[in-house]
Amino acid sequence: MLCTRCRVRTAVTDDGLCTFCSGTRPPLPDGATAPVSGPVPGSGSGSGSGGWGVGTWPRSPVGLSRAVIALLGCVIASDLFVIGAGLHLRGLWEGLAADESLNIYTGPGLRAQELYDRAGAAQTAAFLATGVLFIIWFHRTRRNAEVFESGVQRMGPGWAVGGWFVPIANLWFPYRVASGIWEASVRLHPDGGRRTVPKTVLNLWWGGWIVSVLVSRIAVSQWNRAREPEQVSDAAALVAAADALDAVAAVLAIVFVRAVTRMQVERAGIRQAATVPERAAPGSTAP
Repeated sequence: MLCTRCRVRTAVTDDGLCTFCSGTRPPLPDGATAPVSGPVPGSGSGSGSGGWGVGTWPRSPVGLSRAVIALLGCVIASDLFVIGAGLHLRGLWEGLAADESLNIYTGPGLRAQELYDRAGAAQTAAFLATGVLFIIWFHRTRRNAEVFESGVQRMGPGWAVGGWFVPIANLWFPYRVASGIWEASVRLHPDGGRRTVPKTVLNLWWGGWIVSVLVSRIAVSQWNRAREPEQVSDAAALVAAADALDAVAAVLAIVFVRAVTRMQVERAGIRQAATVPERAAPGSTAP
């Protein structure tokens, strides 16, 4: 029987909870002890903010988040580059529509097309590099969320990667994973109660991403079907609009990455503060 709370692990208690949700752990063989969260004594890592353990979860997402944000900035720059090149090319096709005697396949027209192709290649490279690193960051924050609050996770950590590559489902699965990450990363009240933080940033990021993807697919389809100068001009305008939406989605992604990373650092700091006294108690001596 599955756990009645997380619906992921096998229930082991009389009330139908797994070891994670019930707060229990089975004894380790031969008197071994489980590793504790937080910095390893003597490793010199205890002074960093966030209380990240060495070789244990949670692991700091800060470095990855900085790299992701930097690459998202490159995506925005490439979007602006391709928008400018595309609008310049569109102007030439508009001229051809007004005067069919023009030849845009040589001279300025050829150079404009070459510039647009280079801009598109830069945009694709920036998108792929950012996508890979974002998924790595996304998976790490999902693993951290398992440590913070496993009971609120709707999908397993593997879906933080695989969910992006399942057709149709990739319009929804990553959002479910992100929702669990968001809920688990929220700081607790001083009395241990859970806070409720609006998911405005999460919803804006995901909504912007979905709109950008859908509009981009429509624009590319129209561009590929365009044959006449008027059709090419209209398709170029739609592609430019899709690129502008992609830049907006990248800005929202930066806000989302910063928000989740900040929440996990704060949550890990509270976790460290709670576990340090517990580790110090057995070894304490009376004055």
